[in-house]
Amino acid sequence: MINENYRQMLQGKSIIRQLSEYAAQRGSEIGYDQVFDYSLGNPSVPCPGEYTDALVRLLEEEDPMAVHGYSPSLGIESVRKAVADSLNRRFGMEYEAKHIFMASGAAGALAHGFRCVTRPGDEILVFAPYFPEYSPYINQTGAVMRVVPPDTDSFQIHFGALEEMINEKVMAVLVNTPNNPSGVAYSKETLCRLADFLERKQREYGHDIFLISDEPYREIVFEGADSPYVSKFYDNTISCYSFSKSLSLPGERIGYVAVNPRCKDADIIAAMCGQISRGIGHNCPPSSVQLAVAEVLDKTSDLSVYERNMNLLYDALTRLGFQVVKPGGTFYIFPRALEEDGAAFCMKAKKYDLILVPSDNFGVPGYFRMAYCIDTEKVQRSIPVLERFVREEYPGIGR
Repeated sequence: MINENYRQMLQGKSIIRQLSEYAAQRGSEIGYDQVFDYSLGNPSVPCPGEYTDALVRLLEEEDPMAVHGYSPSLGIESVRKAVADSLNRRFGMEYEAKHIFMASGAAGALAHGFRCVTRPGDEILVFAPYFPEYSPYINQTGAVMRVVPPDTDSFQIHFGALEEMINEKVMAVLVNTPNNPSGVAYSKETLCRLADFLERKQREYGHDIFLISDEPYREIVFEGADSPYVSKFYDNTISCYSFSKSLSLPGERIGYVAVNPRCKDADIIAAMCGQISRGIGHNCPPSSVQLAVAEVLDKTSDLSVYERNMNLLYDALTRLGFQVVKPGGTFYIFPRALEEDGAAFCMKAKKYDLILVPSDNFGVPGYFRMAYCIDTEKVQRSIPVLERFVREEYPGIGR
C-alpha cells in the first residue's frame, strides 16, 4: 500500500510552481517576453566569474577523486573551516570548522536544524508571512508548526501575538530575515527584543529554546535597511544558509548549518547533523561545488538589479493605490490586494498575463507576492500592463 500522507500532498502542490508552469505554457503560446511572470524566486543574474573560474580550475587541475569523490559526512574539512573563517571575519563571530555542516541549500540545512532540536510532538513557531514550504519541512519531522500572526503595519515581529502563542512545548522559533515573501529585514531593535523574550522564556520553562535563522537572502539588503546578523543577538541560534541567491547558484544546491559557538551543545550539533543525514538520505553535497564555493565565500553576484527592480515596482504600486511595506532586501514585494480575496485578484491579473502569487499559503490572506528577479527592462514593460489591469478591473482606485 502506498503512503496515504504523500498521496494527499499531491492535492496541495505548490501554488508558486503551478503558476510558474502556467507562465511557461502561456509563454510558449504568445512569447515569454509578453508574459510578466512574477511567480518564482529564481535568481536572474549570473554567478560571479570567479566561481566559474574556480570550478574550471578544479576540474582541469585537481585530483579527480578529490573533486568527484564522496566528501566526509559533515562536508569537506577545508571548506567548513573556510566558511567559519568567513563568518568570523564578516560578523565578528568565533566559529570553528566543528560548528559548520555543509548541506544541500537552505532547505537541507533547515531539515537538519529542525531535527537537531525537536522531537515528535514538539512545537516550532514561525512568523507570518512565511515561506509555504516550511509546513512540510517541519511537519514531516514529527514536530508541529504553529504560525504567529503578523504585524501588517511593518511585518516586523508581532510580539503580543508571540506572547500568546508560546508555551512549554515550543522548542524552536524560526525566523527568516530578510523575509520571503515580504522583503522586510528584521531590525536590530526587533532582534534584541526577540532575544530578550526567548531568554526570559527559557528561564520560565526550564529548557532551551533554539532560534533557527533561515538566511538565504542575507546578502540581498538594500540601501538604508537595518539587517544585522541574527546569531550576534542570541546564543542558542542555528543559522541555515544557502548560496543560491548570493552567488546565483540555486541548481548547485549548496549551503550550510552554522551553530553559534555559544549555543548549548555547540560542539556536537554539527556532528549530529551527520547522523541525521543517515536517516533522511542526505549525504553530502557535491565535492566540486563545495570546493569551488570555498574560493568565493566573500563574493556575490551583481545583486544591484534587485534594488532597481524593487524601487520601480514600489513606486508604481504606491502610485496606483496599493498598500505595501517597502522591502529592505530579497527580490520580493508583498502588496495588499485591491480586494479581500487575494486569489481572486491574482486570477484577474492572469487575464493581463501578469502572473502574481496569492498570499493565502504565506499565512496572510488578502495580499500577493511579486518575485522581481527578472530583467529590469521587463519590469518596466510590465508597469503599463499593471496600470491597465488596475484601471479596468478596479476603476476609481489609484491615479
